[in-house]
Amino acid sequence: MTEEHGLPVSRACQAARLSRAAYYRPGIDWAGRDGDLITALQAVVVEEQRWGFWKCHDRLRAQGYGWNHKRIWRVYCQLRLNLPRRTKRRVPKRERQPLVVEPRMNAVWAIDFMRDTLYSGRVLRTLNVIDEANRGALGIDIAVSLPAARVIAFLTQMIDLHGRPGAIRCDNGPELTSQAFTEWCKEQDIELRFIQPGKPDQNAYIERFNRTYREEVLSAYLFDSLEDVREITAEWLERYNEIRPHDALGSLPPARYRERLLAAETPV
Repeated sequence: MTEEHGLPVSRACQAARLSRAAYYRPGIDWAGRDGDLITALQAVVVEEQRWGFWKCHDRLRAQGYGWNHKRIWRVYCQLRLNLPRRTKRRVPKRERQPLVVEPRMNAVWAIDFMRDTLYSGRVLRTLNVIDEANRGALGIDIAVSLPAARVIAFLTQMIDLHGRPGAIRCDNGPELTSQAFTEWCKEQDIELRFIQPGKPDQNAYIERFNRTYREEVLSAYLFDSLEDVREITAEWLERYNEIRPHDALGSLPPARYRERLLAAETPV
């Protein structure tokens, strides 16, 4: 500014709100001065990604470094390590789930979540439950939030209505891998068949059902409230199970196909 506009140093510092001492003070190469601290701090963070500042500070002191906490904090902030660090949730390795249909009601249920919004922009979630034997929709729970406790309560209602399944096929969502849900399945003697992460084709029946539900209900209407979604969904579920032909079932609706399965299971 002094050379470009021909201003004296005092006027230029006043315009830039900079002290004259700062103007004459030579710049400091912070990266070079704190190079050892940066290297040591980054090594700790790479090894322990969930540690906060004070654990990193104590680890550096334990390693014999004499930097005080104020200097470590300054470098910690300059490296933007004080911001939340997102880490990928570790999902346990799962065995591949072969998609083989057991021609028996309540042999395997498939469950999955969907997400949509009301006209106001409020987010809603749905929990869809089907029986793989006849692709019939057992029920859809609709709410703003569907934690593990609500999932357990809804599946308990489905068991009271339709009987207990032998197994449940699902993905690795936090509600379904929670301790509460897995222990409930163990108490109910229900096998959990988790699909491999990133392999929705291993739960293809519920995925195909989700597509139909999306096209014929969620994307076909504008909803003002959750009650609207529940009312329209209940009417659609009745048509889906009782009237709508299903190609994979020989153009029979799930309810008619269920009658055939039950007749085949009944001993003569």
